Parts: sequence; structure tokens; C-alpha cells
Amino acid sequence: MTYRTTRQWTLALAGGIAMIGALSATSPALLASPHPGASPALPTHHFWDDLNLEAMPGDAWERLRDNLAWQDRRHDARVQHWIEHYRANPHNVVEIIERARPWMAWITEQVELRGLPGEVSLIPFVESSYDPHARSNRGAAGLWQFMPGTADALGLRRHGGYDGRLDVVAATHAALDYIELQAEQWYEGDIELSLAAYNAGAGTVNRARHGAQARGEAGDYWQLQLPNETMQYLPKLNAIAAIIEDPDAYGVALPEIDDAPAFAKVPVNRPIELSQLARATGVAASELTSLNPGLTNGSANPSTVEVVLVPVEQEELILAELSAPAPQTAPAPAGDSQYLVQRGDSLSAIAARHSISVAELRQHNGLRGDTIQVGQTLEIPHRSLAAR
Repeated sequence: MTYRTTRQWTLALAGGIAMIGALSATSPALLASPHPGASPALPTHHFWDDLNLEAMPGDAWERLRDNLAWQDRRHDARVQHWIEHYRANPHNVVEIIERARPWMAWITEQVELRGLPGEVSLIPFVESSYDPHARSNRGAAGLWQFMPGTADALGLRRHGGYDGRLDVVAATHAALDYIELQAEQWYEGDIELSLAAYNAGAGTVNRARHGAQARGEAGDYWQLQLPNETMQYLPKLNAIAAIIEDPDAYGVALPEIDDAPAFAKVPVNRPIELSQLARATGVAASELTSLNPGLTNGSANPSTVEVVLVPVEQEELILAELSAPAPQTAPAPAGDSQYLVQRGDSLSAIAARHSISVAELRQHNGLRGDTIQVGQTLEIPHRSLAAR
């Protein structure tokens, strides 16, 4: 069955479509999923297990089930193979899904808002086992396993202590955009073919499709001859969807997950150190770090990100802390100036640039060592021309 998207793209996206199409056509595997035989390390405990989230009558699984659209594919032999594979390892399935707890409801909501098949919500199960820090040996990273070139084409920035591929919110929007863009550009809205291209690259899928049509065969995903990993990609997706639709039939006890997103977004109006925010509010630092994997140095700056994610139960507390006036500091001596630390800066380079010693700079800012962070503000002591 072909699913046509209803999202209308403006003329401003045309360049992005062309760029993505060119990348897909020239690279046989822009977006790589983990090796099929790999068994990722699975956590035995996660801080989200400690949260007391009451399952609502319409929980995340019910919402997902309402949007599943490919049930007819489950009779395919490849899907049955993967159903049996997952059925034989129910604890692995549950542990992977436990890792999805912070993200599952929100991702399902985003997929639903776009009118996409609910199965798309489960792509991270296949791609990364719902690990935002997952990295493949081919360079793909994050929940959605973006390669650097594709991330760049989709606007997922990587600089200043931030990696957009690891940012679950940004990467999810980019992944869904990419899936819809490819479906519209190459496949007349066919999401299954677009997902195959997500895994293998549009060039690989297009060549297989043209070959099938030249032989008088159907050009849909299930009839194509593709690399083995891509041949198994949608069967895996449909298999885990089948288990989620009827877990009791397959001996899988799904963890209860609330239908409401587990996190809230708070604006970044000034530099934020996650560790300092945790100390000021009493929120576990591990929670803030886990919700913001894209902040690779543990800090957020308005020049880099617009929001940070926080546990939804702590949203008001954290907003109050961030809204409080910044602590008052003693006024700087007349003539002192400030310097905002940039990427690549070092204490010695900043000191040399302002014709002062490292010791002076360190003492003036109360620094015990030479460690500085992007976005940090340093006070530069004034020195008279005679002193220089």
C-alpha cells in the first residue's frame, strides 16, 4: 500500500531536497543501522525506572497501536522470521523499550501529527536500540543514526559542544523531514520505499527499483532485490510492531509508559551548566544529562541551542531557577572588559591576546586551573599602557 504525505513544502526547501537527493544518489548507504548481528550492551537499570509514572487508560502503547498501518505485511516470511527472533528474546525487547521510556510518547506524537504510519515511531528500535549515544563503525550517530554528511544537509549542526545528531528532538524532526522528503521526491509518497532509502540510500533503492520494473516486476519494497541489511529493515520494523500490538500473544510484558511526553522544553536565555542547574534545583544531574545528549560538554548556550529538556515533573522548579536574577558579583574595576570564550580558545591564547599573563587571568576570574568552556565569560583585567 502506498501512503501519500499531506505535508506541503515551500519553495525554500527545494535546495534542501536537491542536496539530499544528490547525497542519496552518490552514496549507497548514507544512513547506516547497527550491524545486524550486533548485540548492543543493555542497561540493567536506568534512572527512568525510578520514576513513578502512572499509566493512563490511553497510554503510549494504545496511541501507537491506533496508528499502526502495515498489519498486512506480517504474513511475509521475512517478518515472521523476525517475530520469532524477538519472541525468543523477550527480555532483550523489553530492555530496549525501557531505554525508549523518555522518548516514546513524544516520538509517537510527532509521527501522528504528520499522518505517518505508526511503525515509523519504531525506527530507533532497529537503528540504535533507542540509545541516543549510539555510534556505528561507519560514522552514524544518535537515536536515528545520521551520517555526518546527511546531518549537515538537514541542518543538524555539530559545533561548540553540541552535536545535533545526538539531540533527540532535533534529530527526530530531521529524520521525519528526511523520510517525507524522499517519499515525495522519489517514490510518489511511498513511505516504505523511503524507509528503504533511509537505510541504503536513494541511489541503491532507485537502481533496484528500475531493475525490477525493467523485468516487468512490481517496484514496491517487498519485491526488490536490495542489500541484505535493507532487505531485513522493514521486516524487523513490522515484527516489533506486531509484538507491540499484541504483546501477550508473544509473551512480552511491555513496560507501562504514559501517553504524555516525559520531558518539557525550557528556553535557553543565558549560558546554562547542567551540573550547576542540578545542584541549584536538586534534580539529578544524570537526568538532565540523559535528556540532553546533544550537549556534549554539559552546557547550553543561546548561540548554540534554543531549549534544554528537563523532567516534566520538575519544569516549574527549573523555570523558576532560570528566571531568577543572576547572582550579583562585585563590580569589575574601571576599565575591565569581558571576553566570551569561543571554540578553540585556550587560557594562554586569551591571555596573550590581551597582553596579560595566564596567572593574572586565572587569579582575576578565580580559576584554579586552565580549564575553560565555550560560552564562559571571562573578566579581562585592565592594565595601563605604562604597565604594558
